[in-house]
Amino acid sequence: MSNEKINRRKFLSTSALLGAATLAAPAVLTSCNSRKLVPLQKEGEYYVPELPDKAIEGRELKVGLIGCGGRGNGAIQDLLNAADGIVVWALGDVFEDRLNSAKNMLATNWDQHVADENCFIGFDAYKKVIDSGVDMVIVATPPVFRAEHFKYATEKGVHSFLEKPIAVDAKGYRTIMATAKQAVAKGLCVVTGTQRHHQRCYVEAYKKIQQGYIGEITGGNVYWNQGMLWYREREKGWSDMEWMIRDWVNWKWLSGDHIVEQHVHNIDVFLWMSGLKPVKATAFGARHRRITGDQYDMFSVDFEFENGIHLHSMCRQIDGTSTKVSEFVQGTKGSWNSETNEIKDLDGNVIWKYDEEAAKAEFTQHNPYVLEHVDWVNHIRKGEAHDEATGTAISSLAGVMGRESAYSGNTVTWDEISASELDYMPEKLELGKMDMSKYVVEVPGTGK
Repeated sequence: MSNEKINRRKFLSTSALLGAATLAAPAVLTSCNSRKLVPLQKEGEYYVPELPDKAIEGRELKVGLIGCGGRGNGAIQDLLNAADGIVVWALGDVFEDRLNSAKNMLATNWDQHVADENCFIGFDAYKKVIDSGVDMVIVATPPVFRAEHFKYATEKGVHSFLEKPIAVDAKGYRTIMATAKQAVAKGLCVVTGTQRHHQRCYVEAYKKIQQGYIGEITGGNVYWNQGMLWYREREKGWSDMEWMIRDWVNWKWLSGDHIVEQHVHNIDVFLWMSGLKPVKATAFGARHRRITGDQYDMFSVDFEFENGIHLHSMCRQIDGTSTKVSEFVQGTKGSWNSETNEIKDLDGNVIWKYDEEAAKAEFTQHNPYVLEHVDWVNHIRKGEAHDEATGTAISSLAGVMGRESAYSGNTVTWDEISASELDYMPEKLELGKMDMSKYVVEVPGTGK
């Protein structure tokens, strides 16, 4: 394994770097002037997004939505809030009722009327959406499909917004990594749904950490503990495949399990802040309460990184348990805590804190789900290549590595998981009967 830090921007040839950023830096500094800062990276070596309240004006852009469920409906509205001159051109989904729901919502709430000939149903709907003449596409299908949809969009020269996670297995990871290089070579803009990268307080904390406020990173803790997510009881007339897709967030082949589907956010924050990727994971997990599907309820992972530091990752989805969604990063000179949006020195003194009031005075848009689309449109209209897929693919595979360690009970290395033949995609994609004996809850070890 290379000891080289990940440069998430090294694949870009035309993206704007820090010098072009216009984001204000609201902060309260109390004791930093007397501390000599040694940057983790020099200015210009790391990317900071421009985050104006709304995207720049420019040419009209036609967008297609692939996946018309809850997240797809949310993402298309975030885009419409982010920029003017957006035309919702095409819709695609496996199920007609979902597509019609999105179509009606767009007409009623946004005066966006998608022509019937641009509405496509079925597992191949994504190709028809992309081929319909769109400039950009939102991929909000269940995660297992996102790698192939991104690949096809890139082949056709279409800009992509990919909801996270963007891979649930090793094959998907390798597809994303290869496609991201092709997208950059074509000058395409790819943004992913890891919205912390466009959340003002996180961006400011990232800048301070790169400037050396906490020193060299020595470890951290990341959490996503909450109650149970939604589920769908099987209804009469649903085939095996239809039930699983409608209940996708509970099936590991579709979602990657919640350590990948949801907790990827927190894992990604640590990888982003540190610029590192894990070399191995030792994990455990369990299932106690889940009602449908074949996933676990909880995971605990020890990630070890290239320089020997460790990250503790914890996630849980069980009603009636304590909740915690946050990240903590420890350094040689201090620490950052996302819950308080502040950096402390080793004596516990606050040396930097995100100033929300200053941010409110400077900006009106603070929704990171909207701001990520502002960034997407800005790059497209400026003609700048932009790649967030590479970093999110690495974070997704880190979650997969932790998941596979918990399922097996064995330590899993990065080299093993990235080269493995792990492929969750069924041989046939059709709304019919499936071999449900394949979808069982994993039990680690060999004991009785």
